[in-house]
Amino acid sequence: MNYEQSYRRLISGQSSGFGASTLRLLLAVAAIFYSLVVRLRNLLYSKGLLKVHHVDSAVICIGNITVGGTGKTPLVVWLCNLITQNCKCAILTRGYKARAQENADFKDEIAILAKSCPEAEVIVNPDRLAGAAEAIDKYAAKVLIMDDGFQHRRLARDLDIAAIDATQPFGYGKMLPAGLLRESVSSLNRAGAVVVTRCDQVTEAQLSKLEQKLQAINPGMIIARSIHAPVYAKSMKNKEISLEQLKGKKVFAFCGIGNPDAFLNTIKNLGAELSGSKIYDDHYHYTDACLSEISERAEELGADLILTTQKDWTKVISNFKSQISDFKLPLPFAYLAIEIKFLAGEDKLTALIKDTLADKISQK
Repeated sequence: MNYEQSYRRLISGQSSGFGASTLRLLLAVAAIFYSLVVRLRNLLYSKGLLKVHHVDSAVICIGNITVGGTGKTPLVVWLCNLITQNCKCAILTRGYKARAQENADFKDEIAILAKSCPEAEVIVNPDRLAGAAEAIDKYAAKVLIMDDGFQHRRLARDLDIAAIDATQPFGYGKMLPAGLLRESVSSLNRAGAVVVTRCDQVTEAQLSKLEQKLQAINPGMIIARSIHAPVYAKSMKNKEISLEQLKGKKVFAFCGIGNPDAFLNTIKNLGAELSGSKIYDDHYHYTDACLSEISERAEELGADLILTTQKDWTKVISNFKSQISDFKLPLPFAYLAIEIKFLAGEDKLTALIKDTLADKISQK
């Protein structure tokens, strides 16, 4: 079991014993101090004691209130493709563990954004204000999409959209490090809309209960339901594998994402047989050794295919690039491509976005 899995078992209460209980107590104490700092910071921004900077372009933020994967990236792609139909836009991202390469091939989510949103500029800069200035001055962007920026209060935004994972919406109900909350659930009163992701992995009763809680926090907030819909799998040689072809296949899965169970459940729901899996920490850097280990383990278990996420694929393929012709693989590696699909609320969300940008959008 890796570090993140052990940590989640600890904070969820699954780990038992005196040592685990003592650790949870220490984390709870640390969470009190963290919570106080976050609340003070938000208060200072709300009272105007910390400066909020406005820019000439419209700013829409996609973020969340928990750490771990809530499915923001497909939502950013959807929003970007909606906006670029009529207007020049740029995506502002901190670039977690990312470095821009000479060929603009970025790591992790950056690579996905650059490939999925070809008409948008992807600005990688931990300083969001500097990134916004670059997007406006250099690329004349009329709309800025701030990726993972809900807690970034320095840059004023016209609309906040929060992604909430239906399978773990409020991070065990505790602030970091005792839970997964970056800030309290009451902070959602800053959001104009919430997109609940992975709705297909919980019951209707759970969804209704979650929506009731969200409405109680912010009655005027638009709530949309969505799923991460698989589109196809694609192998290293760029060969597309249809979802129908995945049915009945013996699949060995591996990933290093915030919510690995969601990925494994998606594979099972496709009708594939999960012969085995290997879970790594979020943003894990794959080496030749661990990829060889994955390949050997999959072969031992009789798998037909080794499958990972698109986010992990950017690191796998970059690892292979220098020696892709020499690396001998007994089994094919592939990634599962997904896109966001709305089950409810898309029309209201789209209308809200268009109203927000009414004075900003002009024909390109």
